[in-house]
Amino acid sequence: MNLVTFSGPPSSGKTSIILKTIEALKMRDISVGVVKFDCLYTDDDILYEKANVPVKKGLSGSLCPDHFFVSNIEEVVQWGRKLDLDLLITESAGLCNRCSPYIKGIKSVCVIDNLSGINTPKKIGPMLKSADIVVITKGDIVSQAEREVFLSRVNSVNPRAISMHINGLTGQGAYELSTLLYDEDEKIDTVQGRELKFPMPSALCSYCLGETRIGEAYQMGNIRKMKLGDEDEK
Repeated sequence: MNLVTFSGPPSSGKTSIILKTIEALKMRDISVGVVKFDCLYTDDDILYEKANVPVKKGLSGSLCPDHFFVSNIEEVVQWGRKLDLDLLITESAGLCNRCSPYIKGIKSVCVIDNLSGINTPKKIGPMLKSADIVVITKGDIVSQAEREVFLSRVNSVNPRAISMHINGLTGQGAYELSTLLYDEDEKIDTVQGRELKFPMPSALCSYCLGETRIGEAYQMGNIRKMKLGDEDEK
């Protein structure tokens, strides 16, 4: 079975791109399943069910969605193998710009949209910088010049990735993406023992454990303070 990880900021068009890509994969008789990770709520699983795609969803709740993903990915892979899938796609929650949900040796796709601003690629960390494929959406809403500027910003942040425009409404470009996702020579049985491409955001503080009160007296663990210049004045 092949495994692919899709990630991207909220509302960038991940689900629409995946659905259009699955249509192209089915034309080649490739069986596909999806596991949708989210934080509090998602009904994307209903969209996959309507498209006759095997799907499971997991909600991280109060946990970091990245940590939730890594804690469950091995079980997810075994679920896909039980269904004898050719390709299993994991779709992340709409992640923060510091998230790093990619695994070494597993194909990774970052979905980002043209409407997020030309400086957005510089603000996104490992989620964009360590992706194998970058999909840019909503190009039909902006001008050709804006598309080219945004693409150049993406390439400057991650010059190694394959960057491509896809229309999530019409599916234009989805077939080209589908040819990059499935490779008969890259089948895996497990992700046990594999490593992340980049360390996850680190935090273990009193607020992680449920503290709600504000002030130094209530702050313990991994805390980082801003340098505001007060120390120099004293």
